[in-house]
Amino acid sequence: MKKKILLGLMTITALVLLGGCESNKTIVDLNYKFDKANIRLQTGESITVKVKSWKDYEGEQIQIIAKDGTVYLVNSVNCELIKTN
Repeated sequence: MKKKILLGLMTITALVLLGGCESNKTIVDLNYKFDKANIRLQTGESITVKVKSWKDYEGEQIQIIAKDGTVYLVNSVNCELIKTN
């Protein structure tokens, strides 16, 4: 019985750790799916894009891949991720 509990806990831990690296996928509700992002560019211009996927890097950087394939690497201060219903 203890082996089954230990195996179950190890499986859940592995799923959480591995799932935490991927964004825009829901595993135990640790990640969030966002539809849009408001991004402030270095030029001062603000744009809104539809989000295909995103990654949160250690520190303050966020990589956003738009549905048109454009990749944005921005500081989290310059980005607002939006989830609509």
